[in-house]
Amino acid sequence: MRASTGSDAITRRNFTLAAAAGVAAASLGGANLAFGQPAASGPHRVIIDTDPGVDDAFALLLAMRSPELKIEGITPVAGNVPLELTLPNALRMVEIANRPDIPVAVGARTPLMRRLVTATYAHGENGLGGAVFPEPKLKPIADSAAVFIRRIVRQYPGEVTIITLGPQTNLATALASDPDLARMIKGVTMMGGSLSGGNVTPAAEFNVYVDPEAARMVFQSGIPVTMVGLDVTRKTALTDAHVKTLEAAGTAVSLAAAKIARNDIDLNRKEGNTSGPNMHDSLALASFLDPSLLTWKPYYVDVEVQGELTAGETLGYRPSESGLRGSAPTLAGTKTSVELRDKFVPNANVAVDVNSARFFELLIGRLARKA
Repeated sequence: MRASTGSDAITRRNFTLAAAAGVAAASLGGANLAFGQPAASGPHRVIIDTDPGVDDAFALLLAMRSPELKIEGITPVAGNVPLELTLPNALRMVEIANRPDIPVAVGARTPLMRRLVTATYAHGENGLGGAVFPEPKLKPIADSAAVFIRRIVRQYPGEVTIITLGPQTNLATALASDPDLARMIKGVTMMGGSLSGGNVTPAAEFNVYVDPEAARMVFQSGIPVTMVGLDVTRKTALTDAHVKTLEAAGTAVSLAAAKIARNDIDLNRKEGNTSGPNMHDSLALASFLDPSLLTWKPYYVDVEVQGELTAGETLGYRPSESGLRGSAPTLAGTKTSVELRDKFVPNANVAVDVNSARFFELLIGRLARKA
């Protein structure tokens, strides 16, 4: 486990240049965006970028039980807990699912420009709600996450979707180091953001809050983005009945999921919550498998990176809202923040509602399946 170094490193200047290039790409190519929903055929090549995390663990197990996916690799990142925990947690899920064919590449230890903030209050000190599993025997591959993402995308240009379930540091690092990469990525399906307030501050959802500069780079990259945020994930509370179904199935995957879920439900109740936990990341993964689980609307989405109180906030502008601008100039100068184009085009397909019952039929059904 190591921090990104050498070709993986991203400086403030590199970030600024990469973000500017992304804005240009979005303005030139945005009208042709075909949002990253899977076609009828498969399997679909994906890289899963994740910070396991309880709901990440469920999402990984769901992905590895889904024949629609060709999982090219898993790229853990620091987020819910530090990298020293997200990496072995990802390796544990690969072992539990008996998928040693899936490579795991070590991701970023810290956000691009900020100190790491974790969510152990929600995921427990080990990231899995306190559920204890043996140390993984599998080892990560030699490539770092950013190098691995670049290599796989260039090997299969136009075929790979990146499913991001944590802070988007790994993907942003890859984009910053390879100016041509964005146009080769089929799409990004992300769990992140919100149009209706945050869960770590009043403004910001956790994954974007941890690394808003990375999220902004992804939104402005010109890659078709599918955003599954708190607007829908807050409607996916895991229940005791779900856990009992998993326990009754008696398979290695279902019992591991039940163990994690039971511990996290208990942790959630100790924190005074009467429902949940919510399956944020699992819903994002499920949305890629079956987009009809959700209702979608196109938005132009940007990320606040300057605000002292609002850093990490995702702002969504609908195409009908013409003439919207950035902040007004101050008395000290005439500079305004970047104006949105009068005829801006959406850069994201945003989930605005979900059929929770159908989602849990998919999630619990596949995790509890015997074969």
